[in-house]
Amino acid sequence: MVAVGNMEEEVVGLCRDLIRIDTSNAGDNAGPGEREAAEYVAEKLSEVGLEPRILESDTRRASVIARVEGTDPGRDALLLHGHLDVVPFDAGDWTRHPLSGEVADGCVWGRGAVDMKDMDAMILAVVRQRLREGRRPSRDVVLAFTADEEAGGAYGARWLVDEHPEVFEGCTEAIGEVGGFSVTLSETRRLYLVEAAEKGIGWMRLTARGRAGHGSMLNGENAVTEVAEAVARIGRYEWPIRITPTVQGFFREAFGVELTAEDAEATVAKLGPLARMVGAVLRNTANPTMLEAGYKANVIPQTATAHVDGRFLPGYEEEFFATIDELLGPNVTREFVHHDIAVETPFEGDLVRAMTEALLAEDPGARVVPYTLSGGTDLKSFNRLGIRGFGFAPLRLPADLDFSGMFHGVDERVPTDSLAFGVRVLDRFLDLC
Repeated sequence: MVAVGNMEEEVVGLCRDLIRIDTSNAGDNAGPGEREAAEYVAEKLSEVGLEPRILESDTRRASVIARVEGTDPGRDALLLHGHLDVVPFDAGDWTRHPLSGEVADGCVWGRGAVDMKDMDAMILAVVRQRLREGRRPSRDVVLAFTADEEAGGAYGARWLVDEHPEVFEGCTEAIGEVGGFSVTLSETRRLYLVEAAEKGIGWMRLTARGRAGHGSMLNGENAVTEVAEAVARIGRYEWPIRITPTVQGFFREAFGVELTAEDAEATVAKLGPLARMVGAVLRNTANPTMLEAGYKANVIPQTATAHVDGRFLPGYEEEFFATIDELLGPNVTREFVHHDIAVETPFEGDLVRAMTEALLAEDPGARVVPYTLSGGTDLKSFNRLGIRGFGFAPLRLPADLDFSGMFHGVDERVPTDSLAFGVRVLDRFLDLC
């Protein structure tokens, strides 16, 4: 039986407290770090009898690990993970200060409200409620609150996997961020999108080297020209449509149709707010994002560089980089700024059943469907340990709330009713899985 205790009230306070702790992560090991937030989380877990460990990969780059013992030690363990860091912000762009944790218009406002201190708070609230009542899950549950996810996890999940794999002993399945939220199609029909796949990452630095010289002279070895032409070829390239199993599963489960490459774009165009999210996972993408060259208008520089954000679908990494290398041309080289795998898991099994039943119990009008995330999460690191994972941070959202647009956006906020819904679903999920 699902407990209806104070976890529904507590989750709002936990979310506000976490938002008020500045854990901005600008990359390159910059920012205040996650130590203060990690200590807060560890204290909340200690209060209900757990023995959390704070593991620090570098100064103030802290993650928290705890294990809730299940009643059946013979079962494989489940990993619940959330990251403590957030992307930077410009407070002047916001209606309410991004570190305020203010409650207004029925929402908790602030950086991290959707990415992903909301889920951190839901995990804490559910675990605290269950342990106060002496309700343990049937399987061991490992809790991981990580550092550095927003910069790829080198100081967080990746470091934990490489340096402390023992803390995940027995874990075979996981749930984390960017899934389980609702998208309203009509007054009586809502989709709940559960992440079952995510694109791989290839952030690349392109470099062209030429002959330095005076800007007034003829120069057939201009590095700026070379890198600009490569960037234009990459930026204008039309990547072919590739229908992956998860994308096909989304259309089959949501709309009862079998997608083909020929009708994919027309079908996606009819999806309204979903089109932006689904359209990005029909093909590989490569977007130029930065250019740098020279130091004076009349000096031709010897080198010029550009950055490209590449994302490849599961199963298409080799094709992606082969195409990039053709587009670069002979005089431009590439190196990785960050490279990580694509992941995909079949949308089936007991964990999927538990997620589905938990959502349907709270929202009988729900339809639970798999989807592919165009970005990346800590799941990429945990997948290296053979852990099968899903994005499942359940929220029933207002139909007019642009939830996906608030990831890394301004005026990030989460409805308090959605947080209460989320803890009820997560609590039931732990009973079912």
